[in-house]
This record gives sequence, structure tokens and C-alpha cells, in this order.
Amino acid sequence: MRLRHLREADLDRLVELNADPGVMRFLDRRPPAREAVAAEIAELVAMGERHLGYGRFAAEDHRGAFLGWFGLIVTAEGPAAPSLGYRLCRAHWGKGLATEGGRALVDRAFTDLGAERVTAETMSVNTASRRVMEKCGLRYVRTFHQHFDDPLPGTEHGEVRYEITRQAWHRARTDLGRRTTA
Repeated sequence: MRLRHLREADLDRLVELNADPGVMRFLDRRPPAREAVAAEIAELVAMGERHLGYGRFAAEDHRGAFLGWFGLIVTAEGPAAPSLGYRLCRAHWGKGLATEGGRALVDRAFTDLGAERVTAETMSVNTASRRVMEKCGLRYVRTFHQHFDDPLPGTEHGEVRYEITRQAWHRARTDLGRRTTA
């Protein structure tokens, strides 16, 4: 798998990805309109220009087939604490790709971008996404509740926040190095 910055030419792929009810299960009842996806791409491209190395990345296989996307997004907390995100086409679920891409962006945040921590959020009931966060080294921080006018099933259980600090990431890499040389 390779990651490259998202571009406007990815619009149709993203619209198709968002049209899958399974992909959107923990995100929204309806996929965003094509115009909203186009506006989001433009905003993400601009953010990537302001904060080099951050943004949303299209994931492709070795033949260039679209697998989904990964994001390392600068939030209100600034570039020192980017938010990790991912969304894969259903045909590519269960193959370890979410973990592979997530780990690559966590590593990039700490090795190339000077981040101090990486965060991620999902619905509490989204156990698959929570497991990916854990495999990427992030740990549960808290559960919180938000108000939604049209809440999804499971919203009553809240949203969860995960994070990994630079120190915890470095410690995990050091521990892994010790195990592989022993």
C-alpha cells in the first residue's frame, strides 16, 4: 500500500466510498452530498499546503487501485497534536490495512513532523476502529457525549478519545527493538 496526498481528481472515489452504508455506519445516516465532498477536498488540500506533511492521503495498492483514505489532520490543538483518521472500502476490511496505514502516519507524525501526541476519536460502539487505534499504539483516554439531532444507534454510549504521546511511542519502539534483538 502507498499513501499520497488527496487531490481533486479523487472526488468520484470518495463519493463512492461514502455511498457504502457499511462504511458510513458509525459516521452518518446519509452520505455527504457530492458538493460537500468536493468542498472538503478543497479544504483538506489547502490545510495540507498550510501544514506541510499533514492532510488526508489516498491509499492505493501496488497497481494504483483506490483502497480508501488515511488522515493526519491538524485540529484546533495545532500541529503538535494531529488527529488520525481512516476510511477503507469495505472490500479491503480485515486485511490489516487500517493498522498499516495508521501506524505509518503515527510514525510520520513523530519522526518527520515533530508532533508531541496523536489523537483519534470514534463512537464507543465502533469496536473495529477502536482495535485499529490500539494496534497503532494509541490508548483510551476518555468517553464523552455529544448532542446529535438525529443520533445513530449506539450514540447513547458516547464517543471515545484515544491518544499516543511521543514518549509512549518512543518507549514502544525501544521495547520492540529490544525484543527483536534478543
